[in-house]
Amino acid sequence: MQKDHENWYTSWFDTPYYHILYKDRDYSEAGKFMDILTSFLKLPKNSEILDLACGKGRHAQYLNKIGYQVTGVDLSPESIAYAKQFENSGLHFEEHDMRLPYPKKFDAVFNLFTSFGYFDEEEDNLRTIKSIKTELKLKGFGVIDFLNSEYLKNHIVRNESKIIDGITFHIERYIDNDYIIKNIRFENNNQEHFYTERVRALTISDFKSYFKEATIKLQHCFGDYQLNTFKEETSKRLILIFN
Repeated sequence: MQKDHENWYTSWFDTPYYHILYKDRDYSEAGKFMDILTSFLKLPKNSEILDLACGKGRHAQYLNKIGYQVTGVDLSPESIAYAKQFENSGLHFEEHDMRLPYPKKFDAVFNLFTSFGYFDEEEDNLRTIKSIKTELKLKGFGVIDFLNSEYLKNHIVRNESKIIDGITFHIERYIDNDYIIKNIRFENNNQEHFYTERVRALTISDFKSYFKEATIKLQHCFGDYQLNTFKEETSKRLILIFN
């Protein structure tokens, strides 16, 4: 059971319950997004891609399947241990903190499915952006796939319950002090569990400030996985392409 939010991502991501709760993620949509994104970026086959905060490696596996050399990194030992079973000559997984530069350069660095904004310290978000910059080859592209905070503020589902694998997850969402909070409560094997997800409600203006300080140029901004134009009031996602 999670004790506090200081490192909620390390305690929550390493539990089997995290993967149970999110097992219904649309893998088909993830694959289509990778097809559209790599086509838009005109990434030749065998290009080297870093999947930053890769989780169990679903995007990394797909990218490798369609012809790319992929390194997936994540802070979670459990996720990396699981992902390693899929390794091959063109697919590698490793534990790594995304706030620190990975010691290699890539044609593209992908940070997908709202895997940003976890940290309490503003400097850590900027450190991550600067690290991505150092991980890119001269003509490489960085991609951050984040939620659209402005849309979420107006469409937040405050309470819901989901039954998955016989476990009833009770989920409460709210926004507090510019953080999007998701409290997750459930019982399993006669034991009560409570976890919290806590993500900064970053806006496009926040990212532009990071990019300016890191001397990074925002090239494109999209609002969904089909790469339609970003609209702050109606887009569900905030997809940033930069170098």
